[in-house]
Amino acid sequence: MAREKQPEAAAEAESAPERSYREQLGNLNPIAQPLASRKLTRKLYKCIKKAAKHKQIRRGVKEVQKFINKGEKGITVLAGDTLPIEVYCHIPIMCEDRSLPYAYVPSKSDLGAAAGSKRPTCVIMIKPHEEYQEAYDECLEEVEALPLPL
Repeated sequence: MAREKQPEAAAEAESAPERSYREQLGNLNPIAQPLASRKLTRKLYKCIKKAAKHKQIRRGVKEVQKFINKGEKGITVLAGDTLPIEVYCHIPIMCEDRSLPYAYVPSKSDLGAAAGSKRPTCVIMIKPHEEYQEAYDECLEEVEALPLPL
């Protein structure tokens, strides 16, 4: 039975049209601040794809939290549509305490796809690397320019 359902689910996922940035904004959490603009979101996804090729990303709440505590530097990208928010609401506070830049993007499924995973991901840390340093620096500059929540 389970084998029959999987191809149907895969076919539905492939035939489902990709939701626009504006449509994704309807599912945001109240804590999703600072939110990346549409342009910055695309840049962050591209940077995540490049970082994933070089294995320079940390994926998931436990892994990101562990490496933030160890003092690792990088850009933290959080999904704005993760529920319940208690799962990852402590990550921005940890980033602020350690002066790490962070930003929210509207979709956890797009965030997971950018990292090369079929599963949605609620938080990713992009580590700097010389292979994509230019894209990383551009993203870093724009993320740091975003206003922090009050």
